[in-house]
Amino acid sequence: MPAAWAPPGAPDAPPCANQSCTPRDLVLLGFAHVPTLRPLLAALFLATFLLTLLGNALIVLLTALDPALRSPMYFFLRHLALLEISFSLNIAPRLLVTLLRPGRGVSPTGCALQLLLVLSCVTSECFLLTAMAWDRYVAICRPLRYGAIMTPRLCHLLAATCWLAGVPVSLVFTVWLFSFPFCGPRGIRHFFCDIAPLLSLVCADTRLFEANVLAATVLIMIVPFCLIATSYSKIVATVLRLPSATGRHKALSTCASHLIVVVLFYGTTGVIHLRPKASYSPESKQVVSLSYTLVTPMLNPLIYSLRNKEVKAALGRVCVQRRGTHLP
Repeated sequence: MPAAWAPPGAPDAPPCANQSCTPRDLVLLGFAHVPTLRPLLAALFLATFLLTLLGNALIVLLTALDPALRSPMYFFLRHLALLEISFSLNIAPRLLVTLLRPGRGVSPTGCALQLLLVLSCVTSECFLLTAMAWDRYVAICRPLRYGAIMTPRLCHLLAATCWLAGVPVSLVFTVWLFSFPFCGPRGIRHFFCDIAPLLSLVCADTRLFEANVLAATVLIMIVPFCLIATSYSKIVATVLRLPSATGRHKALSTCASHLIVVVLFYGTTGVIHLRPKASYSPESKQVVSLSYTLVTPMLNPLIYSLRNKEVKAALGRVCVQRRGTHLP
């Protein structure tokens, strides 16, 4: 099996070359091929991280406090924002440490925990986007029964299922992967602990593991994507039958933001997780992984707020109220 990769002269410290690293530790080599850009990348990613926290926290507060945003659509949007915050908190701090303190070790337990959380968050987002598509389908295709179907109890049940459903599968694959022996210098060609770069360190036959990962990925990603596609095909068919152009535009506008998020999420995660040992370079994987771990979580609040009149109106009301409290 190939040993871990360390580009000549790229890392400031090779794996386990400093006092913060033990021989059993793993070392993240994210962006080791561009050492001179590390400070700039750290500043850029820190700004992205802070914007992600700010934007998603704002969505959470608005949908929780504003009475006009109490529908199931905004209930699921709040959970999506919470999920993006969780995802960013799991990825960004470790990424910043990797850039600013290269060569710092990560314990196998810490790496396994990060992998578990990454897999759980990706799985939860697949299911949550499906629940949001189902909500739009019922609202547009079954409007008279919307209130009877999308009850608070069902919404809470769907949200809990989305959060918890991915944990058992993620736990199984994380424990399985870390039961393999690792060989050679323990440098991971990535900025977080993920399946593909960890597999390159394994000194054992991983074909059965990879086959099971691929099967689980198909079930977790492709099946929800097909359900989303089916929901929107029925939505489009229903909208096209509406007699009013205004009605068609209003119906489609409520789905546009969700569709953009679906395309961004599946377009990036599918490339990475459908092929654990893909043929493209680790550097390319890092760029693609940035899209769904940092960029998309930052863009989601902008996508939903800029394209949604109710969210913008709620934000305006909050600003007016805060301005009023500061008046003499």
